[in-house]
Amino acid sequence: MNSSQHTPCASAKAAPPQCAKRILLIEDDGDIAALLSRHLNDSGAQVKHVTSGESGLELIGTSNWDLVILDLGLPGIDGIDVAAKIKQLRPSLPIMVVTARSSELDRVSGLDAGADDYVIKPFSMLELVARVRAVFRRLDNQEAKVSDRALVAGDLVLDLDTHAVLIHGKSIALTAREFGLLGEFVAHPGKVFRRGELLERVWGTQYEGYRHTVNTHINRLRAKIELDPHNPNYIQTVWGVGYKLKN
Repeated sequence: MNSSQHTPCASAKAAPPQCAKRILLIEDDGDIAALLSRHLNDSGAQVKHVTSGESGLELIGTSNWDLVILDLGLPGIDGIDVAAKIKQLRPSLPIMVVTARSSELDRVSGLDAGADDYVIKPFSMLELVARVRAVFRRLDNQEAKVSDRALVAGDLVLDLDTHAVLIHGKSIALTAREFGLLGEFVAHPGKVFRRGELLERVWGTQYEGYRHTVNTHINRLRAKIELDPHNPNYIQTVWGVGYKLKN
């Protein structure tokens, strides 16, 4: 099983060891890391803590991680760069950013780098654990819903079991957000999606207001699936409204 595959468990505390979610915690503050590890372990997860981005990146390919919790203010490699590198190595691996950086630009940069959630310090441990559980529920529910199904639009095929994408029979690597966006378009050919609607469907309602993130991910998606990203054949812009899949 790889990091994009998740085995649903009845409940975190009752889960057998083989079902426990594995979390890689990249945090240089020892006190925060100790608190996070204790609360997450108590919730039924298995936590591995490292103090630098370099150490975290070394471990990304060594285990079937279910989630990365990442501080942005790390020594050495900046957390934004770490997030981007993780998404290159493991596109479907969720990342939860935990940081003192609270400006809108920092939030947008984190989301654009591939973060699935953005939590600002200081934060409630109970709230953070609840957010982690929400990530795992979403992953388990997605797996249960898409079992043995695929989406097809012309020469474009999305395998919902493996998150594989084929265009003209050629495999294309997408991040989790890019796959989510493409899945919405392929599942609803011809439907015009407003940016806010895509944010709600793919990112969640807590990201309302960061519509620039949708534009960024659409541009990246086009660069991967279109022969000519400036003259797209699949994802088309409906000026003044949003985007749609050409049908």
